Amino acid sequence: MPYTYEQLKEMTVADLREIAKGIEHDAVKGYTQLNKEHLLVALCKALNIEAHVHHRKAPPTGVDKSKIKAQLNELKKRRDVALGAHDHLQLKAVRRQIHELRRVLRKVPAPAVK
Repeated sequence: MPYTYEQLKEMTVADLREIAKGIEHDAVKGYTQLNKEHLLVALCKALNIEAHVHHRKAPPTGVDKSKIKAQLNELKKRRDVALGAHDHLQLKAVRRQIHELRRVLRKVPAPAVK
């Protein structure tokens, strides 16, 4: 019976070891000593199943860092005004915007050095 990675991942270690018992492959040798993570990798290799890969989201492209930094400076001025006026709702909104823009800046890849 052909398996998918998702099916194997949902199984218990005991079930995975039962499957490995019936396979003659170097990758599953010593299957009784393997934990679930290593057993999954070995079974995928033995059964020629594409192992699941976590895909990272691509960093944002075409982002103008200087514009974002100018926005941050403007928001910092608005934050100082809200602090002085004791306007907590405005302060919270401005801080949230600052936080989001800083996260965007961190995700932008550094320029390549030649």
